[in-house]
Amino acid sequence: MLGFSTFTRAATATLPDSLGALHRELSTKLRRIPTKLNEYGYDDFGLHPQTLDEMLLLAGVLYRYWFRVQTFGIDRVPPGRVLLISNHAGQVALDALMIGTALVLEADPPRAIRGMGEYWLPTVPWVNLFMTRTGSVVGTPKNCTDLLEREEAVIAFPEGVRGMNKLIWERYQLQEFGHGFMRLALATRTPIVPIAVVGSEEQAPGIANLESVGRLLGMPAFPITLTWPWLGPLGMLPLPVKYRIHFGEPMHFEGNANDEDEVIAEKVDEVKAEIAGMLASGLAVRPSIFW
Repeated sequence: MLGFSTFTRAATATLPDSLGALHRELSTKLRRIPTKLNEYGYDDFGLHPQTLDEMLLLAGVLYRYWFRVQTFGIDRVPPGRVLLISNHAGQVALDALMIGTALVLEADPPRAIRGMGEYWLPTVPWVNLFMTRTGSVVGTPKNCTDLLEREEAVIAFPEGVRGMNKLIWERYQLQEFGHGFMRLALATRTPIVPIAVVGSEEQAPGIANLESVGRLLGMPAFPITLTWPWLGPLGMLPLPVKYRIHFGEPMHFEGNANDEDEVIAEKVDEVKAEIAGMLASGLAVRPSIFW
């Protein structure tokens, strides 16, 4: 990460005034987030606030100037432990990045979210290190429980890869939700905040998914979009869609975390229905994909 840090510091020193101000705003907000660090500047899960600070500059540029994010109801995120549950799309997890950036820039007090990464991500060179340094961990029940017991805000996408690699004609059609998040919420008595992200599902319109190619590369999917691979590396750039992130009221559930799947599924369906309703409302009032 040394090369990344050196490059970022050099780039920051020459930023235009508006971007320099954005970087200072992000840094100030991050310093307000309490983090327990060891003598080397890392927390128990590998989070490195300096690396997070440097990465957030790029995230902030995407947030303010590319996706022009609007948030609604962000004050509904309660203090202390919370599970943030959202729809998922866009081929790359920029939706998670934008939700995390919103909680730094817009929430009062600012929060750092902890992401639950897919099991295959740590097998990708550099990605495993970048994940841990910026606050994400592999999405195991133990990792999630430990974070929640430390009163962290944890984000999860129950659609998983099924949602991220939706094709364009499947946009905003919620895929099957996994049950793991609900069992964790029950076991740790954690409130769930449903989130509906409008905009992300058009940022990289998928037209095919070559799963067999993905398996050869050790990946769960190999999406083809309207721009990639046809435009080469440029085709990986997301479209400048307008993001609108809707935060719902906290949902509280009671029960046994080890109940039968049918019992857990009923609770999961309540969360899924809430997100579906928020998506429908958000889509009904947006004037355009791009503004």
